[in-house]
Amino acid sequence: MLVVGAGPVGLTLALALARLEVPSVVLDEGQGGEERRAARTVVLHPGTAALITRITGGGLTRLGLRWSGWRATRGRRTAFETRFDTTDSGPGAPLHLPQHALTGALRAAAEQERLVTLAPGSRLDSVEQDGTEVRARARGTWWRGTHLVGCDGARSTVRKLLDIRFPGRTAVERHAVATLRAELPWPGQGVLHRSPPWRSSAPFAGEVVARPLPDGAWRLDWLMPPPRDPAADLVTPDVLVTLVRETLAGWHGADLPPPYELLDTGVHTVHHRLARRWRRGRAFLAGDAAHLLGSLGGQGLEEGLRDAENLAWKLAFVLRGKAPESLLDTYQTERRAAVATRLRAADQALPILRGGGLRTYVPGTARAQDALLVDGHLGRGALGGPGGYGSSPLLPSPTDADVTVDTAPGEPVADVRVTAEDGSSSGLWELLGRCALSVVLVAPGTGVWERRHWAGAGIMPALAEAVRALPVPAELLVTEAYPGAPAHTVLLVRPDGRLVAALGGVRPAQLRAAAEAATGANLTVPSPSAPEPDAAERAAARS
Repeated sequence: MLVVGAGPVGLTLALALARLEVPSVVLDEGQGGEERRAARTVVLHPGTAALITRITGGGLTRLGLRWSGWRATRGRRTAFETRFDTTDSGPGAPLHLPQHALTGALRAAAEQERLVTLAPGSRLDSVEQDGTEVRARARGTWWRGTHLVGCDGARSTVRKLLDIRFPGRTAVERHAVATLRAELPWPGQGVLHRSPPWRSSAPFAGEVVARPLPDGAWRLDWLMPPPRDPAADLVTPDVLVTLVRETLAGWHGADLPPPYELLDTGVHTVHHRLARRWRRGRAFLAGDAAHLLGSLGGQGLEEGLRDAENLAWKLAFVLRGKAPESLLDTYQTERRAAVATRLRAADQALPILRGGGLRTYVPGTARAQDALLVDGHLGRGALGGPGGYGSSPLLPSPTDADVTVDTAPGEPVADVRVTAEDGSSSGLWELLGRCALSVVLVAPGTGVWERRHWAGAGIMPALAEAVRALPVPAELLVTEAYPGAPAHTVLLVRPDGRLVAALGGVRPAQLRAAAEAATGANLTVPSPSAPEPDAAERAAARS
């Protein structure tokens, strides 16, 4: 397997493949490492933080800070406030860390992984492929693999060599950014402040976001107005220092700011683009090479990590002969639709949030705007959530054995405590990403019994037999409870943590049909050709 690009998405894909016993070569244009920029940070919400923890073997928490809460303020009024459980057992807290720290942790894990080969100084020149392999030339050296994945960023060489269009919008939003060390009135909490009450000499101080980092550091983002004259809109050091001083003084209700140490500054520009296709033969696109998004608090990097998680298990199943080649077509089907939905939601929300006009005076509009922005920052809803695969061709047809739980088919499962057949106990998310489906039985009371008492009782023997009879590997797990699930519900979960089906009791035929559907046994989807632009793409392509 060839992975082009050694950023967070490329390294995540390589490590996820290694967890599935698939070797890979990572072609790195650079010489290893990433520039240390304090103003370039990453917010990982529970699902993506769990993914990184799995593939790196832990230790991620010490690199970042779990927020203790989040507040949204308009003027002098607090419109929203929530608190998070910041312990390791409380997955609701977002994790904020410098991007170079994330890349460093991934690279360190890759260097220790026997199935990952890092090839620094390998700038891609050309790509060739046939029905059996892909060949990539980098600095005169030819590399061969069964497949190739371009994780090489917004200016992707892979995408250009594959001749794939990348339509969309440029400079949808811009933010002035400063990372500094200071004491703010809300230690550990993220803050969205709209319409601050203090007067500012800067032309853009109507919305500012503060996100805490480790060691008393904070990242501050000020929304800039739409560009008029680029020369007049330059964010000079003097302008940034003025923003920092006025914002800190305003938050402390003082004429002068408290002591602070300015660590880094920059301008973050948001683009919205969506590649017309994400696969051409044996070559794929992932991360910024396939899509650009990130306005309204959304983290574009997280979508790239979800790309890697989705594609890794499908490649492993196909390479091991556990699924047909057509399973790989569903990578584009699922992931492109999820990203397009995010782009559509942002395109619809931006005029409301930024456009002003009559909408500004409609009662309740301010509250609705705050809720939209909070969702984006906290990884919830259409603007920030992980997105579902409710229209995926890998979902089984409905049957009378289905039961309704709080997770819809195609959505990420909850991280409940589970017990394996060997008696070991862990969180469900910890066991994902392996070359097997997960079958989870909801059995209240099993948590207080010894395994020898319940392993052979009730419906367990029949369920264990049904799991062993599945056409693909599957692991049987037991949990005390699952949100919205009645006792004896059986959940079938994909390696990327998406729910396939929830069945009432032991239903061997329906469980087998769901497992076959999840691994593409019944797919007749042709290899993807250039899709017609849908509504989301047309919206993203407007300039």
